[in-house]
Amino acid sequence: MMEEIKTLFEKHGIKFTTARASIFEVLTAAHHPMSYEQIKEKMDVCMDKATFYRNIAMFEEAGMVHKFESDDRKWYFELSRNTHAHFICEHCHKIQCMEVDLGKVEGEVKSIVLKGICKGCQS
Repeated sequence: MMEEIKTLFEKHGIKFTTARASIFEVLTAAHHPMSYEQIKEKMDVCMDKATFYRNIAMFEEAGMVHKFESDDRKWYFELSRNTHAHFICEHCHKIQCMEVDLGKVEGEVKSIVLKGICKGCQS
């Protein structure tokens, strides 16, 4: 895994550090968008908040990560694999990824956020 991350960082002109690799490993293993707190909890390297956000900004600028703000006023991050929508429950704040057809959209879509009430909270 580390060699793949080193190669990917080189491809994007990003210097390899264990801190950056740790963030990227957590995001690679994630199956849903994650907040700073969730990522920090899973990292095996200690890092202050400012350093985390500087590294995330670098990944975002390189097109490797994208972010969006949830209604709980937190930023969520995930790898830039494909453009998709996020459904956010207004009650429990659970985030679900959704595939959408962007065939008729002209231009570059960076974020699609839908809000409502999930099935679990409707009961």
